[in-house]
Amino acid sequence: MNFESSLSQHEENVTTMNYSEYNYSDFNYDDFPSLCVKESNRHFRLWFMSTFFTIICFLGLTGNLLVILTSCYFKRLKTMTDVYLFNLAFADLLFALSLPFWAANSMAEWVLGVLVCKAMHTIYKVSFYSSMFLLCFISVDRYFAISKAVSAHRHRSQAVFLSKVSSAIIWVMALIFSIPEMTYTTINNNTCTPYTSNNDQLRVSLQASQIVLAFALPLLIMSFCYSSIVKTLCQARNFERNKAIKVILAVVAVFLVCQVPYNLVLFWSTVVTAEGGTEDCNYENILLYAADVTQCVAFLRCCLNPFVYAFIGVKFRYDLLKLLKDLGCMSRERFFKYTCGRRRSSAANDTETTTTFSP
Repeated sequence: MNFESSLSQHEENVTTMNYSEYNYSDFNYDDFPSLCVKESNRHFRLWFMSTFFTIICFLGLTGNLLVILTSCYFKRLKTMTDVYLFNLAFADLLFALSLPFWAANSMAEWVLGVLVCKAMHTIYKVSFYSSMFLLCFISVDRYFAISKAVSAHRHRSQAVFLSKVSSAIIWVMALIFSIPEMTYTTINNNTCTPYTSNNDQLRVSLQASQIVLAFALPLLIMSFCYSSIVKTLCQARNFERNKAIKVILAVVAVFLVCQVPYNLVLFWSTVVTAEGGTEDCNYENILLYAADVTQCVAFLRCCLNPFVYAFIGVKFRYDLLKLLKDLGCMSRERFFKYTCGRRRSSAANDTETTTTFSP
């Protein structure tokens, strides 16, 4: 036996002895992080998301399609608010159409490919940002129409043109703000998502920008506009004043109820992510439950917007009933039963908008 083979045999014996004499009971497994089990959250999503998304999708498609059909059938795009409401209905309709894909992504593995994945997130973000911006512009339009009625009347002839230009700008800006979703969205762990993990710093940037642009900024603008409108209405002596104030309170209440809980949870989860996440599995599961519930409540906006912005208007209700009669969904007798009490003077005093904000 040569020297090299003897040395090799010696090293093998030493290695065997070291492994056989090692005491595995002294090994500290606490140094390894334990896996957080989220099975209960997955079961919760299976029934909660499917039920909620189905209801929101059905109501959103029905309500917004009626707004779009009524506006096109009667050619009602004659004021700024009419144009904004038409675009708002279209944005909410796009969002409602994406909900089945969101439900599939929440409940099962994503099998539709990267292209559909990117399209789903892009459509969601574009419709989300555009609807938030349109709500702001509707409040600004109502502010000038009521609180600054004299100056608004001077530019009445240019109002429709300005509303169409501003609507186009809104869609372009919404598309620009959605570029990160188009860029980073991919399939990660059989899930369609723009994030690689819960500790991804990209998540912090995207969620923070969403909170600022799609919640804080619209909230400030709408708060200023509607508070000024209410102040103006309180000084007016008109029989429809109380009704107009109730409409505004309903609009504000829907926005706050739908958006505030979700954005608070989104803000807190962003803070947790920015700090490197949490090692408390129970705490992480609670955040997931809160995010799922408040997100579904926030998604309700796409089916509530037609009711608080369009259906509540006297003129729009009349047009909607007439559309249903013309389509054969309502008899002539029932149509006259619902509209016979409506005086012609009320149509003239409806300020040529589909809402009843005016004093």
